[in-house]
Amino acid sequence: MASKRLEPVTVISLRELSQGGPAPQPKETKTFTVEDAVETIGFGRFHIALFLIMGSTGVAEAMEIMLIAVVSPVIRCEWQLENWQVALVTTMVFFGYMVFSIFFGLLADRYGRWKILFISFLWGAYFSLLTSFSPSYIWFVFLRTMVGCGVSGHAQGLIIKTEFLPTKYRGYMLPLSQVFWLAGSLLIIGLASVVIPTIGWRWLIRIASIPGIVLIMAFKFIPESARFNVSTGNTQAALATLERIAKMNRSVMPEGKLVEPILEKRGRFADLLDAKYLRTTLQIWVIWLGISFAYYGVILASAELLERDLVCGSRSESEVVVTEGVSEESQSPCHCHMFAPSDYQTMIISTIGEIALNPLNILGINFLGRRLSLSITMGCTALFFLLLNICTSSAGLIGFLFMLRALVAANFNTIYIYTAEVYPTTMRALGMGTSGSLCRIGAMVAPFISQIPDTAPSIPPPEDTRALSASHWPRLLGCSSLSQSRCGHGSGLCHTCIWGGAVFRDRVDVGRADCNVYFL
Repeated sequence: MASKRLEPVTVISLRELSQGGPAPQPKETKTFTVEDAVETIGFGRFHIALFLIMGSTGVAEAMEIMLIAVVSPVIRCEWQLENWQVALVTTMVFFGYMVFSIFFGLLADRYGRWKILFISFLWGAYFSLLTSFSPSYIWFVFLRTMVGCGVSGHAQGLIIKTEFLPTKYRGYMLPLSQVFWLAGSLLIIGLASVVIPTIGWRWLIRIASIPGIVLIMAFKFIPESARFNVSTGNTQAALATLERIAKMNRSVMPEGKLVEPILEKRGRFADLLDAKYLRTTLQIWVIWLGISFAYYGVILASAELLERDLVCGSRSESEVVVTEGVSEESQSPCHCHMFAPSDYQTMIISTIGEIALNPLNILGINFLGRRLSLSITMGCTALFFLLLNICTSSAGLIGFLFMLRALVAANFNTIYIYTAEVYPTTMRALGMGTSGSLCRIGAMVAPFISQIPDTAPSIPPPEDTRALSASHWPRLLGCSSLSQSRCGHGSGLCHTCIWGGAVFRDRVDVGRADCNVYFL
């Protein structure tokens, strides 16, 4: 059998064959990122549920933070605290907040936002309940510090909202979250006006911990951040979450395969100080510190002004009369000055100011931009702090406090959004955590300025003040009027002397007259 002759295949013959027909092109696989999916799915029922549940974390946080402002007069009286001891309570709460903001931020970037948020709420609710059983001032300070540690993790709720919201809705929905902080602040003030005079401050703390406990049970309806899952390589979990959101919103997923580069280096503090982000990080830290100092300063200062009745022009000299015998004030120590119903009303009015500028704030964020809007509100904040030094009536003070609360709340809204957007997913939680820590330094300093009034030397009266009667005090000190009541913790009298634009208070049973002078 003759063998078939084989012709060698050359490059030329292969080229001729290839030219005989078009080669099939490989079909390109469509891909999409989490950002593409979030924008394609759009805003819907899932985001409303997310807004309500994650926004409610602001209710719990506001109640825990504002609690100190309304409880301060009571613990000052019960444990006979000095001004610096009352201020130390607030400072230690924010110290715990500062330390654990960084700690929780690092853990959230490594292990997930949802886990840290859940742990922080458990932590905060547990120690808040324990605070209500504090046997002494030292225990109260320690347990409130632990509450501050837990509250620091609540910022993860804002990050989850930011990472699930479409870009064009962030400028509207995130500022609206201020409504929840306002609700928490109003709720704790309203509860304090009813609970403290009836069943006491310990029950107020127990009631204030209820929202946090309820939210713990509601967290099961909120998934882990899809951006976080993808950044850690858990693409299937991220895809399942996005499909669930699309189904709930009655929307569709983008076509293709979910992809995202897996980044091994996550949550590194050194990244914040990298040349790319160094300037941004330092600016954000300074802004957070200043905004926090202004915000908590005006809250604590307003409470202090009302408690000590140091409002310039709030009462005329003729309204202060010499009183003896049993009265509501005479049942408490000389340094006990409880909030009156009108004081709670003033706090409520000024607190409502936090939402007064929300519509303008939303418009400014979306049309002027984050940075320009923040510059305007911060400038106006400085102006109204200067106006607060003007001697005015109670109505004028309420107006200034109202505007200050509105402006500092607008500052917080804007800087929260800007910080959450300026950092990438891999370092967003850490960026928010470190900013929150620097923010708490301002909050730690604020109590020692707003809750410790200026003092000045008083006019020394005669050596034996025990021999003086109430009628001698106005003549010896030049007082235009005098209020006298018996101390609840001693045998002496507590004198309040209005003289020369200053208020003199003295315990005459101690045998000396070191009057505290509060200039109005």
